Amino acid sequence: MRTPDTTLPRMRHPLLWVPTGYFTMAIGYIMLTSVTAIMFKNMGMDNGRAAFYSSMLILAYTIKPLFAPLVEMYRTKKFFVLCAQVLIALGFAGAALAMKLPSHMTVVLVGLLALMSFIGATQDIASDGVYVTSLDARTQSLYCGVQSLSWNVGPIVASGLLVYLSGRLHTEVFGHDPKVFGPEWLDAWRIIFFIVAGLTLAMALWHARVMPEGARAENTPTSLAGAGTILWDSFVTFFQKRDVWKMIAFAFLFRISIGLLEKIGPFFMVDAAAKGGLGLSNEKLGIVYGTYGLVAVLLGSLLGGWFVARRGLKRTLFILCCAVNIPNITFLAMALTLPSSTLAITAGVAIEKFFYGFGSVGYMIYLMQQLAPGKYATTHYAFGTGLMGLCMMVTGAVSGHLQEWMGYVGYFAFVMVATIPSFLATWFVPFNHRADEGPAVDAGRLVEDPTHETSTHRAA
Repeated sequence: MRTPDTTLPRMRHPLLWVPTGYFTMAIGYIMLTSVTAIMFKNMGMDNGRAAFYSSMLILAYTIKPLFAPLVEMYRTKKFFVLCAQVLIALGFAGAALAMKLPSHMTVVLVGLLALMSFIGATQDIASDGVYVTSLDARTQSLYCGVQSLSWNVGPIVASGLLVYLSGRLHTEVFGHDPKVFGPEWLDAWRIIFFIVAGLTLAMALWHARVMPEGARAENTPTSLAGAGTILWDSFVTFFQKRDVWKMIAFAFLFRISIGLLEKIGPFFMVDAAAKGGLGLSNEKLGIVYGTYGLVAVLLGSLLGGWFVARRGLKRTLFILCCAVNIPNITFLAMALTLPSSTLAITAGVAIEKFFYGFGSVGYMIYLMQQLAPGKYATTHYAFGTGLMGLCMMVTGAVSGHLQEWMGYVGYFAFVMVATIPSFLATWFVPFNHRADEGPAVDAGRLVEDPTHETSTHRAA
């Protein structure tokens, strides 16, 4: 057994901050890029516009590699996490207030949400930076199941519980007809936004106490030209990686089916049967996603992390790709049969959510252990997640218009065909780093917290 290095400061236990950190990332991202689609539809927008507006909010997450080097240049990763979370909380509160504006509300609201998306993307960069630079490769793998599970709780809480609550508020508190879409829905959504603001602020206060600092900036630029040099160097070193284009193809294509379903799946649930949908209320949609979907995705994430840890990522990645993509056929089956049974609908959603949670673990581990390692681990990891964001933005932006053109049956059949590139990219993806080569850190060192009694080096 290796003797721990007692000269290194000790780290706060990952279970104190990994679950809450990734849950906070996820709930902000999903509220901005997915739940807003349901809100826009409740406001009376058609599928094309609702999907397009919410998908454009992914832009900041797509281009975050352009400003990810800023997180490398100043203070610590934790500093940026805390600043971003406080600003996001203020942003959601401001958006709730903007909903009361008598005119141009949609323009102001979308503009504010777009600004918040850039802050949310910065939070993602910094939170990933804390994870990648505070934990060695073995510990990253050990907690990746927890990380994935915690992130997946965010979509279920946002798209499930909070959407359910919006429906309850709309019908029972404000007394509106749930089947009529229009501006009356904004009263309920204002309260939802205030809830998210309070939750995010509470998470910021918690992380101020328990989150490790992450790597400190060691190459702080003294001028704008110096900042540009660091930015350019991060791009050059990224494209110098071996087999980088195969890794780029994998990062972009692995979740293409999820991008095509993210907006249209909930639209299908709430649209009337006359339009080919299932006619669920917001409350039933929230129950299906927020209760049974939650259990399914949690089980899938835990089993996926165990599966990868037991058999290794290289041997399991293609299986995980199958798990993410093939079960999407449940949406096609529901579109063909239009089940009225809540049990049948719940079963279809639970199957898709379980296998999504199971398979998505491998995607994040691959980015951490194969794409990120190097001089600019945080920035290069952001490149990978930015490519994922680009996929989600492009597919989401066109999904509403394609669905209106094809109908739900034709569209869900198209989604199954669109999974083929995901399988090809995964089959040919390279593995150029051993998982036990050491931590993927910036500047070649771990930054840990001196206040905790256990060290990741001891675990390693």
